[in-house]
Amino acid sequence: MIRRATPRDLTALTEIYNHYVATTAITFDTEPYTPEARRPWLEAFQPDGRHQLFVAEEDGRVVGYAGTRSFRDKRAYERSVEASIYLAPDATGRGLGAALYERLFTAIAASDAHRAIAGITLPNDASLALHARFGFREVGVMREVGRKFERWWDVLWMERAF
Repeated sequence: MIRRATPRDLTALTEIYNHYVATTAITFDTEPYTPEARRPWLEAFQPDGRHQLFVAEEDGRVVGYAGTRSFRDKRAYERSVEASIYLAPDATGRGLGAALYERLFTAIAASDAHRAIAGITLPNDASLALHARFGFREVGVMREVGRKFERWWDVLWMERAF
C-alpha cells in the first residue's frame, strides 16, 4: 500500500534512512539521526503542493518512502524540487520504488512544480534506471564532491519536467 506519510511513521522512516547513513554513500550524512532530530524534516512536507512524502507499507510495516523537498532555498528555485527515495534493505528489487515514484509524481503534477532534480551518488545502477524510467535525464556529474568512508564520491545529477 502506498499512502501519505504521517507523524506515526517517523521512527520507521528514521530507521530506513539511518541504514543508508551507516552503510552506504547514497546519502552524505555521516551521523545517524534520532526520530526527534528528524522530526523537522518530516514536518516540512505538505499534504499537497510541491513538497510531499509518501510511504510504502507492507503488513503494517513501513518499508520505504519517496518525497520532494526544496531544491535550493533561494526564491527563484521555488518551483524546482529535489526528489528522494529510500527503501528498507529487504524491500528492494520488488517494484516498490516505482510504485512510490508513480504516486509521488502523480500528486506533484497537480502542483506548480516545474522541475524535479535528483542527485545520485555513483555507482548506483538501480537508482539510475529508476529515475530514467520516470523521465529523468542526465544533466551532469560533479566529481569527488562528497567524502565518506575514507574515499571521494561522484554525484550524477538528473532532472525531469512536470
